[in-house]
Amino acid sequence: MWGLLTVPVPATDAAVPAATGGGAAFDPGLRWRLHPQVAVRPEPFGALLYHFGTRKLSFLKNRTIVAVVESLDQHTDARSACRAAGIDDAQQAPYLHALGVLVQSKMLVPGETR
Repeated sequence: MWGLLTVPVPATDAAVPAATGGGAAFDPGLRWRLHPQVAVRPEPFGALLYHFGTRKLSFLKNRTIVAVVESLDQHTDARSACRAAGIDDAQQAPYLHALGVLVQSKMLVPGETR
């Protein structure tokens, strides 16, 4: 599966690693959640995410990735959220990549440990 997510990234932000202040590094073994300032608007193609703090807009290109993103805070880690959405472990790579991009764009933040 290719192209689950489209995030327009300015050239200056394109490759800022977490170690240099680009935000948290994505670890699929950790709990994640939507940033409190992010709104999800369902669309026929998937959903739009809008971050009111950074004014960034992201497009989720199918309903499966939308289900994963919306359920992240209900699971112990990102892989569990993918499994709950019906994504086999062998098929998770593009979804985990999309979640990593959302972390870099500050749409997702680390969740609280329970």
